[in-house]
Amino acid sequence: MNPYASFLADRDVFEVIAATPRELEILLDEIGPENAEKSPAPGKWSCRDIICHLADCEIVFAFRIRQTLAEDNHVVQPFDQDKWANPYAAYQARAALAVFTAVRNWNLTLVHAAGKAVLTKPLSHPERGEMTLGVLLETMGGHDLNHLRQIEAIRSRSATA
Repeated sequence: MNPYASFLADRDVFEVIAATPRELEILLDEIGPENAEKSPAPGKWSCRDIICHLADCEIVFAFRIRQTLAEDNHVVQPFDQDKWANPYAAYQARAALAVFTAVRNWNLTLVHAAGKAVLTKPLSHPERGEMTLGVLLETMGGHDLNHLRQIEAIRSRSATA
């Protein structure tokens, strides 16, 4: 149901998703603007691309959270991340991080204000089946950790290059 559960393991999802914007900022500072643009391998996303993807995903998660809170048994709309990535070269990593951070903070405020009872609210994903809002948030956290690992690998490669 949650393809990113293994990344989250037993970590607290709210701590993970709250910490991600700052962790991305630190990594981006360490990588530097020039290395943020470099793809680690042909066909692989650069640090900038990953942060753009995270910004796009946060907008998607924002909509999914709000629809789940507003509707009974909301069915989320999947999207093709590769098609969404086509314009990423036009964006700057810092601008994408600003979008991600602002929308993430907005989402966290909403979820905290809604209370823990909403975590059991059901929704479904056409490709992943039935889940709850809590599982959606766990997906966000695991997704964050997956991409943070990718950026950490880029940082390691750029430090040794």
